[in-house]
Amino acid sequence: MAMAQFCFSASLCYNSCFPRNATLSLTLCKPLKNGVFSFNTIQCCTSQREAIEHSDNGLASFPEKHLHRKSATSTKAPPPRPRRIILVRHGQSEGNVDESVYTRVSDPKIGLTEKGLEDAEQCGKRIREMIEKDKVHNWKVYFYVSPYRRGVETLKGLGRAFERSRIAGMREEPRLREQDFGNFQDREKMRLEKAIRMLYGRFFYRFPNGESAADVYDRITGFRETLRADIDIGRFQPPGERNPNINLVIVSHGLTLRVFLMRWYKWTVEQFERLNNFGNGGVVVMERGYGGRYSLLVHHTEEELREFGLTDEMLSDQEWQKYAKPGELNYDCPTLNSFFSHFDNDCGDEHENKINSSE
Repeated sequence: MAMAQFCFSASLCYNSCFPRNATLSLTLCKPLKNGVFSFNTIQCCTSQREAIEHSDNGLASFPEKHLHRKSATSTKAPPPRPRRIILVRHGQSEGNVDESVYTRVSDPKIGLTEKGLEDAEQCGKRIREMIEKDKVHNWKVYFYVSPYRRGVETLKGLGRAFERSRIAGMREEPRLREQDFGNFQDREKMRLEKAIRMLYGRFFYRFPNGESAADVYDRITGFRETLRADIDIGRFQPPGERNPNINLVIVSHGLTLRVFLMRWYKWTVEQFERLNNFGNGGVVVMERGYGGRYSLLVHHTEEELREFGLTDEMLSDQEWQKYAKPGELNYDCPTLNSFFSHFDNDCGDEHENKINSSE
């Protein structure tokens, strides 16, 4: 103990004898067995210039971390994006068959019917068949699921189509829950509120003590950012693996999934209100296109998407999504025409010709 104190004191004295720009070597000693001491030397900056180069404006600086970050960003490519994002609506629930169930059972606890359980299993088989058509050996699925009982039961049903080795993981996500309809113990009041919603507008009407679709949009925005971050860092596979054949499956509710699509593709309120609901156990597939973005037109036909409610403008954008790269903007987005009605192609061409002729 006395020897250790002596070494430390001697080191402090050595430090005080040198000017600031001198080389400093600090020797530390630690006791080993049988009273023998081990000496380690820490070599500090050899010159004032080196100290400045390692400085970070008065903050602690770790050059090796900066070097590691620089080399990692310059040589390591981003992880491959999942091949698909598959949106699944839960199977037929007790509430889909009899709305009076909501007056006796809280919404999160409403489960599937026997048909709903069958819906879920058949949905899982269809998803597997879709993936197997890729003819790749290393495909996997990763699930996000609403915590509501009918969502979890749907997940368990469709999960029967996959072996454990094919399931990369799952996450229960509260932001994927159903729209909150408030406290509906009165069945007639429930019907009246839903009728008023249709008159007021499905997106902005808020149920008493509940949510509007606009409220759902806000929390889905948060989930979308989480999902984008998960995709960017490759959270769906073990460290070091770069599997491009991951399929994400989101098990949720009809309105929530329509809002998710609206948020992802930046659809307008008017476009959202034209959409039809998913069928129970139905799927909508966002598949990676030729440039890396996700498009509905890779998997679905134009007729299927029109039946879902997509307009000519939305289909045109999906065609662009099919070939565009992540980060690109659609400068020819046809939705502009519905907001800026003063556009006139003939006048625009005439104005451009005048400019060209004057040059």
